[in-house]
Amino acid sequence: MSDGMLMGRVHWNDPLAVDYLSLTIANLPLSRRVTVVCVGTDRSTGDCLGPLIGTRLLKYRETGRLRPEVTVFGTLEDPVHALNLHEYARKVAHPEYQGNTILAIDACLGKSKNVGYISVKRGPLRPGTGVNKQLPWIGDYHIIGIVNVSGFMEHVVLQNTRLSLVMRMAEVIANALVVALASSPASCETALSAPLSL
Repeated sequence: MSDGMLMGRVHWNDPLAVDYLSLTIANLPLSRRVTVVCVGTDRSTGDCLGPLIGTRLLKYRETGRLRPEVTVFGTLEDPVHALNLHEYARKVAHPEYQGNTILAIDACLGKSKNVGYISVKRGPLRPGTGVNKQLPWIGDYHIIGIVNVSGFMEHVVLQNTRLSLVMRMAEVIANALVVALASSPASCETALSAPLSL
């Protein structure tokens, strides 16, 4: 993906990471109805970033911290992955979701100096490119988190990624989304002040 698509980038452990990401997302031309597609699988620690975020977002929505107009696909219980991504790509293209802004989220591999960085980019997510898979593109905008180093035996690298890193990145991204998509300033404050366990 060219740098021309980049809209914002921050490391997960930056003290202002949630603020920066939420501001970047909130400044996108989002419609009132947003569909978040969290791509990944719970069968690989490096590839579970999306499902972790989706699970957290659903819990936020159930407790009223995320407005009901936000639809979430892809959780630990019901992941969106290589085998069913075509189905979800067709689903979000259905008239039911016409007018929704589609945000896609996925983990990816990159250079060692970039591990831990989270990027917001315009245009669709192109999942599977790091592991040479031909999968449908999805989303109007996408968020990616670099969880490990690319270049050799990517499947093994994903399997051996630190879960602690992925969980911390998921927390930052989910919190940023709930702030950016919150229905009111009060729910923004509540979203970050209240603890939430997976």
